[in-house]
Amino acid sequence: MPTESAERLRDAERTRAEILDVATREFADQGYAGARVNEIAAKTRTTKRMLYYYFGSKEGLYIAVLERAYSGIRAREQELDVDHLDPVEALRQLAELTFDHHESHPDFIRLVSIENIHNAEHIGRSEVLSTLANPALDVLTRILERGRAAGAFREDVDALDVHMMISAFCIFRTANRHTFNAIFKRDMLAPDRREHYRKMLGDLLVEYLTAH
Repeated sequence: MPTESAERLRDAERTRAEILDVATREFADQGYAGARVNEIAAKTRTTKRMLYYYFGSKEGLYIAVLERAYSGIRAREQELDVDHLDPVEALRQLAELTFDHHESHPDFIRLVSIENIHNAEHIGRSEVLSTLANPALDVLTRILERGRAAGAFREDVDALDVHMMISAFCIFRTANRHTFNAIFKRDMLAPDRREHYRKMLGDLLVEYLTAH
């Protein structure tokens, strides 16, 4: 039988997770300035007072939302088992993971855009987010090192360059979906073009990295 303290801990974790779920949607929809703590509290099973108990302030809640959003994609990258694959195939799988994640987490893309509007001032105040640079690059660095050792990949590109290329493609596709469609009459998230774009991303990376 679980102890009373263990049950209280689980309840606290559930409450905190519920607040973060609601806050993620609220900040993504309304932005940092537009989101209201009272509205977030009203949509959860808690109160504004309890929300401040868990997160300290509106900014503390927003930073916690960012931390969870960024930690999610970093964790998936770390779980990707590609060390046994040919470097070209490993690169494609890592790119496809980011492609799939960003497509299925539009709130993450909106949060990234919002935080850029604020010049990343909140990310800069997070100790958690400041430690995520290396995990973002670890898997990619190993892939590039193996590709170079095999003579397949060029030497003048580092992991951060490739990370930028992957992010640029995947974030643009989701963040600019509506403006792109309004101007060019093409929905970049249309299901019938999904595999085309997914393969295009891998082809672009491989073509660039294998050009000598």
